[in-house]
Amino acid sequence: MQGDRVKRLWCKGVIRLFSILLIFSSFFVQAQPQLKVGAYHCPPFIFESSEEQYDGLSMILWQRIAEIMQVEYKVSHYGLQELLSAAEVGEIDVGVSCISITPDREEHVDFSHSFYETHLAIAVKNRSYLDSFISIITNKTLWKAICLFLFVAISVGTFYYLLERKNNDKLYSMPTKRGRIAEAFILGVLFITKGPFNYFEFKTLSARVVTVLIAMFSTVFIASITAVLASSLTLEQLRFDVKGINDLSKVKTGAKQGTTASLLLSNHSIAHDTYKDMDALLLALEKGQLDAVVADDAVLRYMIKKGKGKDLFLDLTVLPYQLEKQNYGLVLIENSPYEEKINRALLQVRETNEWHQILLEYFAEK
Repeated sequence: MQGDRVKRLWCKGVIRLFSILLIFSSFFVQAQPQLKVGAYHCPPFIFESSEEQYDGLSMILWQRIAEIMQVEYKVSHYGLQELLSAAEVGEIDVGVSCISITPDREEHVDFSHSFYETHLAIAVKNRSYLDSFISIITNKTLWKAICLFLFVAISVGTFYYLLERKNNDKLYSMPTKRGRIAEAFILGVLFITKGPFNYFEFKTLSARVVTVLIAMFSTVFIASITAVLASSLTLEQLRFDVKGINDLSKVKTGAKQGTTASLLLSNHSIAHDTYKDMDALLLALEKGQLDAVVADDAVLRYMIKKGKGKDLFLDLTVLPYQLEKQNYGLVLIENSPYEEKINRALLQVRETNEWHQILLEYFAEK
């Protein structure tokens, strides 16, 4: 009997101990901190609805990371600069959006590994065919090429005229001196454009010898002129006044406020207007209030593509010039205890087929 009583007491003790352990374990589970996440509206990476619901590429990425880490979180809205400031003072644990990793920002906050790579690009409004035609006839390279061509043609024509005018009635048959000079010019033009005449067209030995030399020169000359004009007068280039970042100083340019695009323009001493959001920026370009805008290529292409579905931004296009590279990362507080886990989970998500399909859904041309 005594042994049974001891056994019952021992069992009760074990049960009580187990209950205490359960209570403590549940306490620690409940005490697990809820991460504070800041989101900055930046389609297609972050969409914010009026009900404070968040969607987009960056939010999908963060949701997958949180699932892998098995953490709870709460999302709050911030502007770009406010989000960076909140991370700097530890008000949030993670910032989620399309925020570029820059040396200046890394002086105040940390970043995760890059989760998307893009570059700054220029968007402009398509020009009319009349504008393109005007660009052709006012193109400085074209007129320089024409002047050079005429100079060479006149030089060649004059050279042959001095050598052949007294001996070659076939090439210089006009009765007047003015007519023969015109023939000399025509000869120079034809020689440069069509190549040398038959060797026996020339009567003097000097003309025949020089013909061989000029023939080689004219071949290289015409090839060079053609290459220069082809690169300068392509239809794509004639449609726009902007060929690169240096041309932005000559036109009215805009960028989103507080972005790396605005910083790039400032660093190049390019005066520009700033706008609070991309919709206002692109509408200003469409209405002719701006001649060009600079922003992240991925964001520009997405916004223009979506706008065209609503009959907006129909004449806007992104130029094929890559400016400064941009790498997007999640914003972290300095020395974040979650940094390593977040980076491991991020790399894991980036390798999945689901992530690649999501990227195609957002950015593939349809």
